Amino acid sequence: MKLRPKITIADHFSELKDPRIERTKRHKLIDIITITICAVICNAEGWTDIEIYGKSKYKWFKKFLELSNGIPSHDTFSRVFSLLNPEQFQQCFHPLGRIN
Repeated sequence: MKLRPKITIADHFSELKDPRIERTKRHKLIDIITITICAVICNAEGWTDIEIYGKSKYKWFKKFLELSNGIPSHDTFSRVFSLLNPEQFQQCFHPLGRIN
């Protein structure tokens, strides 16, 4: 029986462009995206909920995310997502890549 390759959130979002200025980045984009996806799956309904969720699961997230500056603030989540290209972000959710 052939095993399926492991696919991670990082694999799906590896092509997503980070629109932030390099010198102002305090959090990795993949950390922000991973926390957000997990929080939304667990019924987070806004940026404050996402921050609270991230803080409540910090020890778990720290096992596989860098989080060198801790959990981003709700303002950071909001700002980063407002800068992302929505079409490019949507494409990352498609298992085979680009959809037309």
